Amino acid sequence: MNKYELALVVSTKIDDDARAKAVDKAKSIIEKAGGTVTNVDDWGKKRLAYEIQKMKEGYYYFIQFDGNAECPAKIEAKVRIMESVIRYLCVRQDAE
Repeated sequence: MNKYELALVVSTKIDDDARAKAVDKAKSIIEKAGGTVTNVDDWGKKRLAYEIQKMKEGYYYFIQFDGNAECPAKIEAKVRIMESVIRYLCVRQDAE
């Protein structure tokens, strides 16, 4: 099992409940792909480096999980079509 991190930038145009549902959906996608969520960091509302879809701010979430090598591709395929997520990135963490 490898350690991965999924970074999500969620739209500010949705309410708190919908934002929480988006993060829960991302966690369930990870679990369905065969991964296990180990930690979720909520960084809150931050200014974006550049404007995306006429938004200057977004809510940042970092989800750490363990999974096999095929897991990130399956997760990205599902997260890509989530309407509330404006940017995402899944990276493998270095072994400590």
